[in-house]
Amino acid sequence: MRILGIDPGVAITGYAVIEVNNGVFNCLQSGCIRTGKDEQPALRLKAIYDQVLNLIKEYKPQGVAVEKIFFSKNVRTAFQVGEARGVIMLVAANQNISLFEYTPLQVKQAVAGYGKAEKQQVQKMVRMLLKLNKEPAVDDEADAMAVALCHLQCCRWHEAVKGGRP
Repeated sequence: MRILGIDPGVAITGYAVIEVNNGVFNCLQSGCIRTGKDEQPALRLKAIYDQVLNLIKEYKPQGVAVEKIFFSKNVRTAFQVGEARGVIMLVAANQNISLFEYTPLQVKQAVAGYGKAEKQQVQKMVRMLLKLNKEPAVDDEADAMAVALCHLQCCRWHEAVKGGRP
């Protein structure tokens, strides 16, 4: 199974294409979509749309996993993240790809085993699970990897539960 994990944002949207085969995770591609703060808001969102669309066309994931907005002290930031999430949801819908949403608590629980894990703990587990030489340099990229891993771990769990039924 292949999943596109996304940590949405207008300035920086982290992404990661993660695949699992026989229980082994592999990161095929990861990085950040960056938009300039001096660009018009609509053009920033279009850039996110276009680049996510390109990732979907190139890697053909079975689903897109996105981090939910859980809490934000800054209302403006929350609205901007919501706009980026909306654009990402639209890309997935237009491409007929299933969209899965996870809260930061769910991501931390699935990746680090503890819903209140520190960011460093989650990044260390991402590095271990993906057998990376070093942790990603940008938090948004690491968060996208964690979201994708969360989805793949949840799929594993659901398969195990389903397989255990007579």
